[in-house]
Amino acid sequence: MILEEQLDRAGLADVHAKVVSGQRLSADDGLRLYACPDLAALGYLANLVREARHGDTTYYVRNQHINYTNVCNKLCKFCSFYVKPNHERGYVLTPAQVADRVRSYAEVPITEIHMVGGVNPKLPYQYYLDVLQAMKQARPEAHLKAFTMVEIAQIQRIAKKSLAEVFADLRAAGLESIPGGGAEVFSKRVHEDLFWTKADSEDWLEIAAAAHRSGLPSNATMLYGHVENIEEKVYHLTRLREVQDETGGFLTYIPLSFHPERTEIDHLPGPTGQLDLREIAIGRLMLDNFPHIKTFWIMNTIDISQVALWYGANDIDGTIMDYEITRTSFEATQQRLTQKDLLDRIVEAGRMPVERDSLYRLVPQATALVSEAAG
Repeated sequence: MILEEQLDRAGLADVHAKVVSGQRLSADDGLRLYACPDLAALGYLANLVREARHGDTTYYVRNQHINYTNVCNKLCKFCSFYVKPNHERGYVLTPAQVADRVRSYAEVPITEIHMVGGVNPKLPYQYYLDVLQAMKQARPEAHLKAFTMVEIAQIQRIAKKSLAEVFADLRAAGLESIPGGGAEVFSKRVHEDLFWTKADSEDWLEIAAAAHRSGLPSNATMLYGHVENIEEKVYHLTRLREVQDETGGFLTYIPLSFHPERTEIDHLPGPTGQLDLREIAIGRLMLDNFPHIKTFWIMNTIDISQVALWYGANDIDGTIMDYEITRTSFEATQQRLTQKDLLDRIVEAGRMPVERDSLYRLVPQATALVSEAAG
């Protein structure tokens, strides 16, 4: 009764009825969710969906992130990672160097390698194939997830082939899935303001759909907390939902918080835990055809990510190892949690940790570690 009264005061009684009955929320419902000041009410609704689908299960993966180049010609105002071509801090890893980075964690039972980089106009088509082959040779058992839709657009441009042909080549070289970065916000206004040189929203969605049709599943993201408005965020979510209706190829949705440090728009405020939780909850409620919602602890912090497991998220990502996209300084690339760290945090949050692979298949894990975390 108390919860029903709270939902009624928040103006979400009818949304609650839709959630309980499994009815799809409309764009207008999405706008109301964003306008609702009652974060706890949003979390309650999102948790209903989360627990109906996954119960207490929280997935994590033992993964490694690699960035093959930081050189990029897209000049996105929100990015602190890239440098322009010929910049003194610019780098390009050779296929052999990428393989060395893979082998540097040979003693860690990693199941996924996640690789992205800048859009470097000097890299030839063969480079991307060689890098994939080098990683697969260095660690044949690991799943290779690489290249955002924006990178794929560049790869196709230099290949002078159709998307289907490019995806066939990449798969033959070892590519098994695609991360969801580069989507930013599906808005012509924001595109022209912050990332005008990059492929627009329809290009991103077209490439994602083509990847799915080629047998490559992907993730999907939205970058929030900069200059976007709620109408643009709702449009973004509904367009993702439409493509998922068509292809069924999205594995998980990952809302990404904007971090302003060292960007061209560093006058904007940084992310808040309240905003992080709101985006995760609304993503879970709007994306009824997405099986998973991830809280990316690198951007949300591990503490907020623990709370997010009660706001719709059922995935906390993984061990990461090294991460260059968002960090406190240029040198602070080592950002990692051990398997035990992840288990402890998930159990502390009151959820059940389950190790997965990149396709959400269960990976046998050490029962002793789970028991120790729970004990």
